[in-house]
Amino acid sequence: MEERTPIIEVSHLVKDYGHGRGVFDVSIAVHKGECFGYLGPNGAGKSTTIRHIMGFSKPSSGSTKVFGIESFGHTDKILARVGYLPGEPAIPAGLNGTGFLRMMQDMRGERNEERLNYLLDLFRLNPNADVTSMSLGEKRKLAVVAAFMNDPEVLILDEPTSGLDPIMQQVFIRFIVEEKKRGKTILLSSHIFSEVDATCDNIAIIKDGKHVSTFAAKDLKQGEIATYVVRFGSNEDAERFYQSKSDAYETKEINSLRKKVTVAVRRDHFKAFFDALSHYPIREFEEKPFTLQDYFMSFYQEEKTFLGLSGVEEKK
Repeated sequence: MEERTPIIEVSHLVKDYGHGRGVFDVSIAVHKGECFGYLGPNGAGKSTTIRHIMGFSKPSSGSTKVFGIESFGHTDKILARVGYLPGEPAIPAGLNGTGFLRMMQDMRGERNEERLNYLLDLFRLNPNADVTSMSLGEKRKLAVVAAFMNDPEVLILDEPTSGLDPIMQQVFIRFIVEEKKRGKTILLSSHIFSEVDATCDNIAIIKDGKHVSTFAAKDLKQGEIATYVVRFGSNEDAERFYQSKSDAYETKEINSLRKKVTVAVRRDHFKAFFDALSHYPIREFEEKPFTLQDYFMSFYQEEKTFLGLSGVEEKK
């Protein structure tokens, strides 16, 4: 099968600011028509990567490309074809919202009034207010509208819902899902699990400037490990099962007060697991979904076990 050429390509990017700050050997690829989630806490290196993708900064080594064009030195070509939402939008004082949007339209040499009005209505934004009097949420909505108003094929979004209230966050998520259906190519940087989980096809995790994992979202949801919460008949039974050892399952957590044990089970070892449970009186039994947050947080535990993610690439 012929390999597709990525729309956005980051190859072994290094930007070392010293004292452990920067990004170190980061590689990601975003293909046409996909929404790619770039997940990490604040300060992990997401914005640094995106600034290099946009050509605002020169790599120490490695490269970033958009449409096959080397980013650094070609920011104008990228901005002409990409809807870009920075993490901290710089909106000039002395303008109202309309003035800012007109300025951005003139810079791009294009106006799409139908699209603009649709976005203003969708995000409930009054563009006539002075920028200096706008709340953080209103400024964020103004930046969102500016990024999308010319209906670009490619969107690069850095923490897009930061500052938005919960209602507008949900509006934005539904909007991104619709844009993806329309064939848009989207790179979405975020630390909000629900946002990434609801919109993204593929996800990369960055920690301390290093790319630690890339995987398909569907692989996370169809993993080979199931997690169950079992409530036993007594504290003694719960403790005895929690202390048990088996190749078929791994006990993860105990709540003695509620007589509950959380256990991870390989799907091809169900019989051995249920055989082990048959020796105990069981009061409750429920499956606990393994979430994106669970997987993400596993990178922040001293002892990590990565189980059941077919197609997951782990970076050392």
